[in-house]
Amino acid sequence: MLKKLFSGLFGSAERAGQSTGPAPAEPVEYRGYRIISRPVVEDGRFRVSGVIQLPREEGEALEHGFERSDVLPDREACDAMMVSKAQRFIDETGEAMFGPDSRRDATDDQ
Repeated sequence: MLKKLFSGLFGSAERAGQSTGPAPAEPVEYRGYRIISRPVVEDGRFRVSGVIQLPREEGEALEHGFERSDVLPDREACDAMMVSKAQRFIDETGEAMFGPDSRRDATDDQ
């Protein structure tokens, strides 16, 4: 029973080679970052989800997974909200988003 629950939560369909949602949107450039909306389909609606990337001259880009609780009935509205929320997150957090998560570090010490 737990195995079924965890496989549903962590995308076993993706590991099996099945598509878990629509194709990613075209990247949006913002202050040197790249925002890519990759909504998750839930009951015919779209959950705000995607990645924020920071390209590096040395090679591979830094990447931060970005998922919110917002669910919208329209793909275009979902993509627009993803970009808007990601821009605000970038403005508030900057490159610190790629560092250690202080919330996780605080609970690990206990």
